[in-house]
Formats: sequence, C-alpha cells, structure tokens
Amino acid sequence: MTAPKPLADHLLALETALQTREVRSSEEKLRELLAPEFREFGRSGLAYTFDDIVTHLVAETGQDDTSISDFSTTMLSDTIALATYRGTRVNDDGSRLFANRSSIWRLDPDGKWRMVFHQGTATE
Repeated sequence: MTAPKPLADHLLALETALQTREVRSSEEKLRELLAPEFREFGRSGLAYTFDDIVTHLVAETGQDDTSISDFSTTMLSDTIALATYRGTRVNDDGSRLFANRSSIWRLDPDGKWRMVFHQGTATE
C-alpha cells in the first residue's frame, strides 16, 4: 500500500535532510534520524553499521550537490515504510554519480521516524 501523502512528504524531507552537509556533519543529528541498529549497503558495495556510517559521514567533506527523483513510498506495516528513489550526486570535479536507493524507515515509540536500513545501487 502506498504511504499517505503527508507521510511520503515527511519521509522525503528526512531523506533530503540526510543529504545535507548540516546533518551529515553532526553526530547528534544523525542519531536523531538513524536507528542504533542501522545498516547500509552503499553504492560502493561496502557494508556499514551505525557506528561506521556516523564516523564516515561526520568526516566527509565536499558540497551539498545531491538530488532525489522518482521518490516513492510503500507501507510495509503500520510502523514500517519503504522509500525508493533515484539519487544523483555531483562531485567537486563536476562528475556525477547515479544510484537507485532504498531505505526502510520505522516509526519509533517516541513518535519519530528513523531509518533502519539503506541501500544504494550504482547505475549509469
């Protein structure tokens, strides 16, 4: 079942926030958006745990030049949503990286949505 529009818009806003330097450079903000048991399979093929990804993102440098297109959400249960989209990142040298991306979001007891899983698959 497709997520209701207000929830889809909220999850898109959370995904977009995770692309910003402001959030990516803040361990506190990442802890607000990522569940402690978070796991990721990156577009690079590397696997990350919560601690790995927080360390990696906080140390990352570069610009906020990313975009999300073809965003879609599907409810897997009342408290679990799957978000899928196409992500584009422009590197400092002008080259572009494309990926199909998927995230699993969970509504926690405190009323906040947190990402528990993310996968990026490189595309042309």
